[in-house]
Amino acid sequence: MAYIADASSRGVAQFYDYDGTIPAMDSVTRYVTRDRIPLAVYADQHTTYQSPARPTVEEQLAGAGPTSQCGRALAELGVELIAAHFPEAKGRVERLLKIFHDRILKELRLAEVSTLEAANEFLMGYLPSYTRRFAVPPAQAADLHRPRPAHLELDRILGLTMTRCLRKDFTLAHQRRLSQIHETIRASPVLGEERVDGTLRITHQGGTLGFYAITSRPMKAAEAKTVHRPRYLVTPRPEHPWRTRRLPTRHTHAAVAIT
Repeated sequence: MAYIADASSRGVAQFYDYDGTIPAMDSVTRYVTRDRIPLAVYADQHTTYQSPARPTVEEQLAGAGPTSQCGRALAELGVELIAAHFPEAKGRVERLLKIFHDRILKELRLAEVSTLEAANEFLMGYLPSYTRRFAVPPAQAADLHRPRPAHLELDRILGLTMTRCLRKDFTLAHQRRLSQIHETIRASPVLGEERVDGTLRITHQGGTLGFYAITSRPMKAAEAKTVHRPRYLVTPRPEHPWRTRRLPTRHTHAAVAIT
């Protein structure tokens, strides 16, 4: 993940295992921690920055389009996300990446660097020399970076935010992981916040919910089943009192017509 300052051509970079949302969030965190918040970020059309999802009904009613996690985080920081529609539009950072793909790979090979940690440690010593050689003084000396928020707030913003529904057994599923909520609440949905370091925070209406990780959903307690016995038809015997009992005789009166 590489950045280059538009005013001074100063490069910033970090090696990661893959290109995705978590590395992008971590790289933005490192940049903001060191250089504060920029006014805008000029990125490509990768799904990390531009969401390919269709807008929901709520987004259509609000007149907004789908937003990626990085887009949401940058918006909360007040950073404008500008989309580059072709590689040539961001040629400066492409040239920086070309240097990484050519010159720095050779430097890593000469330094016998073979691990990710060693490669990032090598960059810490290489990038200052690169800046001294290729950076230029900006046209205006004013620094337009804005102050960064508190550490905890920055961790919350630059993380994965997702809305999830609690199951009836008060468990939450996220990224193939199960979490059991301590509190017995009738809240659905809840807000999950996954930090860059992999920690998870679950909140509801601004309050933090306690939870612990589980490997499988809890089993329901076995309910006592009611055994329904079949009913058989019973025919009374001939000497049964029900058959031998005589009913009282009814007296009827007939009406006679006299003509």
